Amino acid sequence: MPIKDCPFTDCGNNIYRPLLPIKVINPHTGKGYRTFGLIDTGADDCAVPASYARVLGHDLQAGQSKVISTGNGETLAYAHTTKFEVYHPETGDPLYTIDETPIDFMPNLHVMLLGVNSFLSRFVLIIDYPSKRFSIEYP
Repeated sequence: MPIKDCPFTDCGNNIYRPLLPIKVINPHTGKGYRTFGLIDTGADDCAVPASYARVLGHDLQAGQSKVISTGNGETLAYAHTTKFEVYHPETGDPLYTIDETPIDFMPNLHVMLLGVNSFLSRFVLIIDYPSKRFSIEYP
């Protein structure tokens, strides 16, 4: 089921963002965490806050480490195999599952980023900033 003409989320202070309800899951432990993912066309990969690692049963520093360039400079990230589920923002219905894909766990990150390589490249995305609405569907 596609998400059509969905309103951005009001984040306060006149800031609106395209957010999707997400459940991040460690496929090895079955532990999951519900959160929101920011659709980020400027992010090459998906990334989650490092604090999620413990909740999901990952040993953060046991993941594949790499240096990532961000808007705030370079930072160290740890990739872990993760599954995530996407839910409809208005109905809460499950829509898509992304199975066992490496996701970067990053210190000092406070929101899940839904980037191009592990997520957005699978979908047709329309973002209408003037109307603060977005659509996303599996082709």
